[in-house]
Amino acid sequence: MESESTRQQKVGRQLQKDIAEIIRQQGMNAYGGAMLSVTSVRMSPDLALARVRLSIFPSDRAAEAMKFVNRYSRSIRGELGKRVAKQMRIVPELVFAVDDSLDYVEKIDELLKK
Repeated sequence: MESESTRQQKVGRQLQKDIAEIIRQQGMNAYGGAMLSVTSVRMSPDLALARVRLSIFPSDRAAEAMKFVNRYSRSIRGELGKRVAKQMRIVPELVFAVDDSLDYVEKIDELLKK
């Protein structure tokens, strides 16, 4: 996998802040009572696609929360468009995925305790 350019990284960080704010404003009730955090945003080279990784707590609600996220993805993208309209020509397509790295760390931690 090739590394991101500086521009991709800057745009990704800004979108990460904006998407996190949009999700926070919608509240936990919008996502089935789960708390969502945007852990990273990776941009395609043409900045037309944003891969958004979400950490979901509690993790047992991840599948349910992802259904809500995917259902609301168009409205999230629309709100994002209002925020970045002056900086970007096109609003990137959003692809959401679960970031389960914390679960992985927890599992390793449990194994080391035994």
